[in-house]
Parts: sequence; C-alpha cells; structure tokens
Amino acid sequence: MKKKPALSFWQIWNMSFGFLGIQFGFALQNANVSRIFETLGAKVDDIPILWIAAPVTGLIMQPIIGHMSDKTWNRFGRRRPYFLAGAILASLALLLMPNSPALWIAAGLLWMMDASINVSMEPFRAFVGDMLPSEQRTTGFAMQSFFIGTGAVVASALPYILTNWFGVENVASAGEQIPQSVKLSFYLGGAVFLLAVLWTVFSTKEYSPEELTAFEAEYKQSIQIEQPEYKSASDLLPGFIKNGLFWLIVGVLGSVLILQMGWEKELYILSVGLGIFGLILLISAGYTRSGKVHNGFVEVITDLMNMPKTMKQLAVVQFFSWFALFAMWIYSTSAVTNHIYGTSDTASALYNEGANWVGVLFATYNGFAAVVAFLLPVLAKYTSRKMAHAVALVCGGLGLASFYIVKDPHMLLLSMLGVGFAWASILSMPYAILTGSLPAQKMGTYMGIFNFFIVIPQILAASILGFFTKVLFQGHAIYALILGGVSLLVAAFSVMFVDDVDQK
Repeated sequence: MKKKPALSFWQIWNMSFGFLGIQFGFALQNANVSRIFETLGAKVDDIPILWIAAPVTGLIMQPIIGHMSDKTWNRFGRRRPYFLAGAILASLALLLMPNSPALWIAAGLLWMMDASINVSMEPFRAFVGDMLPSEQRTTGFAMQSFFIGTGAVVASALPYILTNWFGVENVASAGEQIPQSVKLSFYLGGAVFLLAVLWTVFSTKEYSPEELTAFEAEYKQSIQIEQPEYKSASDLLPGFIKNGLFWLIVGVLGSVLILQMGWEKELYILSVGLGIFGLILLISAGYTRSGKVHNGFVEVITDLMNMPKTMKQLAVVQFFSWFALFAMWIYSTSAVTNHIYGTSDTASALYNEGANWVGVLFATYNGFAAVVAFLLPVLAKYTSRKMAHAVALVCGGLGLASFYIVKDPHMLLLSMLGVGFAWASILSMPYAILTGSLPAQKMGTYMGIFNFFIVIPQILAASILGFFTKVLFQGHAIYALILGGVSLLVAAFSVMFVDDVDQK
C-alpha cells in the first residue's frame, strides 16, 4: 500500500486550469444567450422555458458522464478524454451560437453547449478527488474557485471590453442580427475554452486504476472509515416500487391541482419533475425484476439510494445554498431597480442605470470570490472545513438580506463581498468535504449525483419563486432576496451537522 503523494502549487494550477475555459463558456452563455434569443424574436415570457435546458441537461448528463468516466481507462487516461471531448463540442457550439439564423437553432445550440460543458465539467470535480491527497483537496477545489471567478469576470465583461477598449461595434450591422462584439466574444470564448482544457490534458498525468485502488486502501486504513452496507438493486426493489408509485401519484395530483386552481404554469415544472422521478424509480424496478441490473441506468439509481452519510448531509447544505443563489440570479435586477432605484419602467434611463449596476455587482462578487478562494484553505486549517464554510455562508446570507436596508447603490458593493465569500466557499468546501467519503471507483458517479442538489433547487426556484413573488410578496422582488439570505443562513446552520470524515 502507498500514500497518495502531495502535488506542488503549479501541479494543482495545471490540473485546474481547464476550469478557466469551462467558466468562460458558462459566463458567455449566462450573460448573452437571452440577448441572442430576444434578438431572434423570443418573447420575454418564453425565455425561462428556453433556459430550462441548462438545469435539465446537467441533471441528466453529469451522472451519466461520471459513471462512464469511472469505468474508462485508455491511453488518454480516465477523466481527460471527457475534458477534451466536451471542450471540442462546447467550442464548436460557441462558434455557431451567435450565427444562429433562427430561434429554434439557437435553442438547440444552447442544449448542445450546455451538454458539452457538462461533459467537461463533471470529471473535473472527480479529478481533484483522484489526484490529490486529503490534506490538499481544499486547496484543489479552492483553485477551481479561483479560475471560476476569474473566468466569470473576464468573460461576462468581454462584449463591453471589446466595444469600449477596442472599438468593436455593439450594434448589429445591416443584414446582421447579432452585434459583432457578441460574435467576437463567443469566438474568443471558444478558443479560450479549448486551449485551457488542452493545457490541463497535456500537463497532467492521471493515476492508473491500480494506483488509485492502492491509494484508497491506504487512506481507508489510515482514518479507519467504517463502510456502510451497500444494498444491491435487488435489495432496493421494494423501495423502488413504493417510492416510485408515491412520487408518480404526487406528481399527477400536483399537476391536477395546479390546473384546477389556475396557478402559475411554472409550477408544472415541479409537479412534472416529481412524476418523472417516480417513473424513473419504477423503470429501475422493472429492470431489476427482469435481472437487468448491470446497466448504467440501474447502477446510477442504485448508487443514488446508497449515498454515503456525509453526502446526504451535504445535500441539505447544497439545497439551501443553491436555492439562495438562484433567487439572487433571477431577481437581483428587479429588486435593485424597484426597491433601490424606485422604478419598474424598463424603458426608463433610471431602470437601465440600475440594471447596469447589477452587472457591476455580479462582477464584484465573482472577482472577490477569485481573490478570497485562496484564503479559504487557511481559514479551514485554523478552524475546520465545516466552520470555514459556515462562516462564508453566514456572510453571504447577511450580504443578500442587506439589500432590503441599503439605500445607496454603491453600498451594495459591500453586500456583494459577503456574497462573493459565500460563492467561493460553495464552489470548493462542500466538494473538499465530500471527496473524503466517496469510494474512488465511484468518484465520478457520485460527483454527478451530487449535482442533483444543485439542479433540484434551481428547478424548484424556477417553479415557486414566481408564484411566491406574485402571490405572497405582492410583486416585490426584494423579498425573494431576503428569502435567499435566510436560505443561506439555514445552509450555514446545516453544515455544522455534516460528518467530515477527513477532519476528526
């Protein structure tokens, strides 16, 4: 048996550098795709439906890619083939997106782009667990947070930079639909995505499956992990049937209730999603009854039902953390323009001034997250990973809730420092805690499943926040931000109950 060796700062830098490219793709997508949709004729009310591609794609793709990468080993490695394939496809989508001739083509390219980004991103999370010993995982995920923050700031500002610094046209020329500044931003983003991932692919060598098995055996012995009993699909068959029927009935009844009450149509996302989950469990039961348990579908669902204790505890933390983030992303513009600037007239100069300031606020929290990322390992060293994460989440919760009492827009910059601190920790600390509890041979699968607890609160937020804002908050979006702040405080409380097996 042998211990996994520590890597140098630059080795960790190289293995994480591809995340800069991944975040370039995500940031360009988040900042500009709605603009492209509207330019191609989408109505404002249609845009959320077009955007549902992102969470649904992540929900489906990440566990599949994680499961596949766990079982892959060829001359390119275990995770690196997926980095590269995803980067090539995502770069192609970035090149094509701003040249979409029709809305349906742009919507299709968003699916392609998001799926490809997920192919690259999911194995990067597992990569840290594969490559780094326990004591360096916090640093590894913090490095990813640094590249995420850096990529988000630069890519989000790229059309502005090209227009104001280099004189690139920000208005579409005759015969064109998309401005040259947006097109060039996507072209540069595609190049950065591919080159950054290539840097990681060619600068980092992966451990073989045999080496990883030896490392895991030594690690388990050193911290004396008690492995829970792993229940097979056959053992779980009664649960598949019972829970499948339960969630299918809940989904159907929920959809009928929404129809009868005339509630917001977005609520169907929640009810239909619950019904689909029930169907998935029943399909798993059907495969299991027929003895077809050795396929990726049943294996992923079986792994989901056998989640380690630490992962279940972190799922609660992730749920409340990401619910808060999506509340912020969806409603910050409405909250700031209405509550602080005092206008809801989207055609007014005051509204657009406020909307532009929200862009500055978002750049601020991403930039601060990139800076503070390297302070998190230090804080975790002197306290614990759980305490460091709790402190960051409290700062984020207070920062988000403070939007209600702040009157000067410039003071919101201080609020966003708290959000940036939380953002940096959300991107790193849960993963650092999680990897110590996962079996090496299922690292990719469980990282993909862990993504469920990012996507589910996003879908829930898209489903219920509009209903809450209209019915409970009387149209005042600022209360959605307060709800987000409270959600981060609940996440901070929850993290203290997580069993961090690496730090005992």
